[in-house]
Amino acid sequence: MDLTGARWRKSTRSSGNGGACVEVADNLSGVVLVRDTKNRDAGTLQFNPAAWQGFVNLAKQIGPVG
Repeated sequence: MDLTGARWRKSTRSSGNGGACVEVADNLSGVVLVRDTKNRDAGTLQFNPAAWQGFVNLAKQIGPVG
């Protein structure tokens, strides 16, 4: 899959001090990509948009952990 057109954005829950950060690219057709901000070359997780939306909805219901 060609990822050159992916527009990455950092999670709004990510801290600015280099802690646990993830980036999401949801601008490509039919796929949502997730990667670790600290290790961008380690690969990406790929989700179909419906599965990603289900995850986001559930995460919002559960709320912050910790």
